[in-house]
Amino acid sequence: MTPPTRRVALLTLGCARNEVDSEELAARLDAGGWEVGTDAENADVVLVNTCGFVEKAKQDSIDTLLAAADTGAKVVAAGCMAERYGKELAENLPEANAVLGFDDYTDIAGRLDGVLRGESFDSHTPRDRRELLPITPVARHAAKVVVPGHATVDEHTPAHLRTVLRRRLDTGPVASLKLASGCDRRCAFCAIPAFRGAFVSRDPQELLAEAEWLAKSGVRELVLVSENSTSYGKDLGDPRMLEKLLPQLAAVDGIVRVRASYLQPAETRPGLVETIATTPGVAAYYDLSFQHSSEPVLRRMRRFGSTERFLELLDSARKLAPEAGARSNFIVGFPGETKQDVDELVRFLTEARLDAVGVFDYSDEDGTEAAGLDGKLSEATVKRRYDRVTALVEELCAQRAEDRMGSTVEVLIDTIEGDEVEGRAEHQAPEVDGSTTLVGGEGVDLAALRPGDLVRAKVTGTEGVDLIAVPLEMISAAPVAR
Repeated sequence: MTPPTRRVALLTLGCARNEVDSEELAARLDAGGWEVGTDAENADVVLVNTCGFVEKAKQDSIDTLLAAADTGAKVVAAGCMAERYGKELAENLPEANAVLGFDDYTDIAGRLDGVLRGESFDSHTPRDRRELLPITPVARHAAKVVVPGHATVDEHTPAHLRTVLRRRLDTGPVASLKLASGCDRRCAFCAIPAFRGAFVSRDPQELLAEAEWLAKSGVRELVLVSENSTSYGKDLGDPRMLEKLLPQLAAVDGIVRVRASYLQPAETRPGLVETIATTPGVAAYYDLSFQHSSEPVLRRMRRFGSTERFLELLDSARKLAPEAGARSNFIVGFPGETKQDVDELVRFLTEARLDAVGVFDYSDEDGTEAAGLDGKLSEATVKRRYDRVTALVEELCAQRAEDRMGSTVEVLIDTIEGDEVEGRAEHQAPEVDGSTTLVGGEGVDLAALRPGDLVRAKVTGTEGVDLIAVPLEMISAAPVAR
């Protein structure tokens, strides 16, 4: 007899790295006989891949879990928040039928089978996952530790011939490709290394095989993600491996753009800057994690750099690619931050000409060094500085968009809704940056465009960080689905 259909809705919160993890979970569930979707309607189980980065993300995760419980389905929490808090989350959220950690991922189908049968699972007691791997990076690949997004179906088969353990949850022309997991840095404000573990790269041949698989599924742009992409390859014996991998990924048949993200300024070598700026098919785009620019604040954050060093890094990229895009995130209100530190950050932002900026107001995070630092600022002071910097970057980024008026950009079409055709230029990453709306022109028939097309267009207007452009010619048409 055919077993009854079991339906699971997989809801993903947080960053692109979590999205890749969800697609690994989807493949495992599919192989285990589950019908996988993203709509909680009529699902037997709602699996929420939570985010545990900052307070707002954690609250969003809790709200999503509570909303899932209202559907009447069984509710399972997985992901970063579930890994970070384990038993504590399970005890404080009885609406969740199970709270699963990363070690449960290899048998996720079996875990959900048990949940559906009404079985209970003891949630794990969280521990520092860095301690599960050797201190020496090159020794880590021999360790048998579950690292989400790094699953190997058959370790005895050469990497480029292995089955890709991934099931896409959407059909868009853009997909993330996870370079590595974990982080070896010790930034005072960040808890991610403790629950994501030490830095582990993926095999380059495995990445190329997955890129080919994604291209065959209709993907046209690859976004390389990790906690720290500039460390890629250090545990494989080659710290310059990303410079070698980028051209290989760009050469994959069907891929028209490769975008590197999560670059650490202190590890961004001249060779990588040049590769990103000059390699055909690689977006001249620098997603640099500056966090601040005042040296005293950066030292307290256990980071390196300064306004002048960061400006020099941006200048080196723009000398090679004058229209290169750049974005970053910044924290204001870090313990001990002075008015002079904020003024220095303002100076940097004013001179940096960044295309997109994320601003975060500092708050203590469990288990971080910063939570125990003195010099804490009042909430009113932090909010005042946050509001000041946020207003400034909105103005500066809008000005930067205006600087592109009259320039020619290459736009990858993302969505077409009615008469509105929306895509992104090289300096616009999905979700986090602005977008480009195409309007009628003589060179290309808008009605004939499809998601995945790459067109050359002239910028004719701006709306904040967003561009308005007239298409001039087709560069590469998306393949017709068979």
